[in-house]
Amino acid sequence: MTTTDRRPMYWEEFSPDSARAGAELACLRRGVGREPGNVPEMWRFHRVRISDHEARTGAPSASLTAEHAALTLFAVHQQSQRKSMHRQGMGLGASLRLLRQSEKYKKNPQALNARVNALATSADVPELAYHLRGLITQLRGIGQPLDYTSLFYDVLAWHSPEGQERTRRRWGAQYYDWAESKAKQPQTD
Repeated sequence: MTTTDRRPMYWEEFSPDSARAGAELACLRRGVGREPGNVPEMWRFHRVRISDHEARTGAPSASLTAEHAALTLFAVHQQSQRKSMHRQGMGLGASLRLLRQSEKYKKNPQALNARVNALATSADVPELAYHLRGLITQLRGIGQPLDYTSLFYDVLAWHSPEGQERTRRRWGAQYYDWAESKAKQPQTD
């Protein structure tokens, strides 16, 4: 699924000031730990398209599974927050790096490093979602947003070994700040 052939995702249009925000988030949190598509209250929040075969058979597609994970994680993250916890361009690794630099982990980052390593070595999407849920709760604790559209694509990529490898490298680069930035580059005159 490309960004040009899809409808806006729920978190992209979410407003914490909406009168129905709390009720919608509660509906989405009911899906935590459940199979994609098995929580009727969540159906109206899904935006991905599935094939006719998937619709007829009821088999959860990779895209439905990824969206389900992102929706439930967003609902956990957004709970009791006054600003949106979706921020375009803020990758998971970068958000977790800011968590590691927060007062909570500044003196002992090894505890968070171990949790991030457990996430990065998840064998499948259900294990990945389990580890993400714990880390998202930590991010909520410091009010640190992340890009849920990017997270959706990360979970979608987790369905293949190559996708897992690419996603791990991107998270690692963000978490350990491997990327060169203009501020880090030496001045050449």
